[in-house]
Amino acid sequence: MKIRTEIRHIRETPAIDRPRERILSRGPSALSDDELVAAIIGRGIRGHDVTTLSGKISACLREKQDAVSCEDLLKIPGVGEAKACQILASIELTRRFLDTTFRPRITQPEDALPYAESIRRERQEHVICITLNGAHELIRSRVITKGILNQSQIHPREVYADAITDRAASIILMHNHPSGSLTPSSDDIAVTKKLAEAGEVLGIRLIDHIIVSEKGFCSLHGEGYF
Repeated sequence: MKIRTEIRHIRETPAIDRPRERILSRGPSALSDDELVAAIIGRGIRGHDVTTLSGKISACLREKQDAVSCEDLLKIPGVGEAKACQILASIELTRRFLDTTFRPRITQPEDALPYAESIRRERQEHVICITLNGAHELIRSRVITKGILNQSQIHPREVYADAITDRAASIILMHNHPSGSLTPSSDDIAVTKKLAEAGEVLGIRLIDHIIVSEKGFCSLHGEGYF
């Protein structure tokens, strides 16, 4: 009995909270990164429940992105060859079947929200940078920093380095408020203005800065903060 309580299987989770059931009822876009990984691997192993294991795997994927290797995954305690292969096969299948010629256009805050779904429920602030081409088409979405957003912790070079590499015409920033509040802090506003000014110098416009939480979103540009 003791051993059983240490191993958390997906089937032991209430049906409404199971990742696969939620995919069927709400679609995969409704799931967080951790939940999508849990849907792929199905269950954990003794000493490493599926929730903890999925969190570690998704953290590795966020860091390595499309450069993740089998060796990277095998370094995670609780991940064996079978689970590593499941993850890598899912990534490769996406590469093969995704139409890479299609680039979604982001012309309003609502268009960007799907790219922030993975950070809405995070307990730590995450900052995402979306790079866009001249037609407002998505180039890439990245987590660029974690931690409280203030002027001492985020620098324009961190924000715009990837945008320059992507040859982006503009960017959109998004970050979460773990408190659930959608009211911009004084630091949020100050950082946004600083980055917008830097973007003007570089010729890469900051289109918007969006705050997200489980309660919804706030567009700083839409609210007139910059």
